[in-house]
Amino acid sequence: MQPATDSVLITPTLEAARDAALVLAATPTRRKNQALEAVAASLRTSVAEILEANALDLAAGEANGLSTGMLDRLSLDLARIDALADAVLQIALLTDPVGVVVRGSSLPNGVKISQVRVPFGVVGVIYEARPNVTVDIAAIALKSGNAVVLRGGSAAENTNRVLVRLLQAAVDGVGLPAASVQTIDPFGRSGATELMQARGYVDVLIPRGSAGLIQAVVTQSKVPVIETGAGVVHIFLDESAIEQMAVDIVHNSKVQRPSVCNALETLLVHEAAADRLLPAVLAKLAASGVTIHGDDRVRALFPAAVPATDEDWGTEYMSLEVAVAVVDSLDDAIRHIRRYSTGHTESIITNDLVNAERFLAEVDSAAVMVNASTRFADGGEFGFGAEVGISTQKLHARGPMGLPELTSTKWIVRGSGQVRG
Repeated sequence: MQPATDSVLITPTLEAARDAALVLAATPTRRKNQALEAVAASLRTSVAEILEANALDLAAGEANGLSTGMLDRLSLDLARIDALADAVLQIALLTDPVGVVVRGSSLPNGVKISQVRVPFGVVGVIYEARPNVTVDIAAIALKSGNAVVLRGGSAAENTNRVLVRLLQAAVDGVGLPAASVQTIDPFGRSGATELMQARGYVDVLIPRGSAGLIQAVVTQSKVPVIETGAGVVHIFLDESAIEQMAVDIVHNSKVQRPSVCNALETLLVHEAAADRLLPAVLAKLAASGVTIHGDDRVRALFPAAVPATDEDWGTEYMSLEVAVAVVDSLDDAIRHIRRYSTGHTESIITNDLVNAERFLAEVDSAAVMVNASTRFADGGEFGFGAEVGISTQKLHARGPMGLPELTSTKWIVRGSGQVRG
């Protein structure tokens, strides 16, 4: 495929990324792991510099009226930087997917055929106010043999500038191309537009952020897109749900980190269990500062709830707010989820095995859970070290995306002179 010709501002960046991708595709696992170890070390020795840049971004964000949820996503501290370094080292310990044989066979004439994993090549990523994504995706891209071109947005511009420089220095320090990790933030929205049009330069594009950002990339991009989705996440409290389990799981799902995509946004409860479960569940949420948007039956049991509107059922709050409804049955809960879910994550709290299996079979989301917090829908929790994102599409990748999801395959055919008859 010939590269697109309408990229002007970022063409040198993309050409350098393509050259770097050729090197990375043939780089042995040992060298890629050395690069990741160097990245982790650099993060830990550059904490003060990273936090200084992040403070500038946070101050600008507050001045520009960024929401509490966005400011939380933007924020880095010592613990988060240390966790990023740990995640990078965990990726270094994972099996390299490149070269793994997916399947193979030998034909009767002796020709041997195998399908093996190979890197995509150049991965473009467009995301908002998430400096941790800069490190996570760069690390996964390096281990899977891909060059990455990042557009992290103006909200995290100072932090990302420092992080990309550290990443490039670490990679260069072990003899790999610094252009393996690049940012087009200096080119602003024009650069992002060119990235979306750069078919032939960029092999796949991944958006991470708000529903508006994701939809814009999906509809405008000429580059193939792996769609990561907004998280209108549901929990259903079944008739048989154990009260303390319901209280703990709902609270953790909503309150632990409300700004992320696997946080609870809508709570459904079986009408036969509403009197028993809702007072304790909602009281603990309210004690943690959560605003309850409830339907009429919820408000009858918990008068402090504000009236829910039709818009609440499709809202990803990304803050200490939750929509709550009483439903008549498991069937009604599943119908509600089908109507309003973004296909991210749903969980049922139940002591009924039949209902649990029905929920798992009939709810069509990337992650479906029984008696577990929705916060577990995460690449780190799944053992990936970090994640590229959580795909809500059904082609190639679905759910938390790790190393294998940044590879494609090719067919290797080995013969000894055979011709087709």
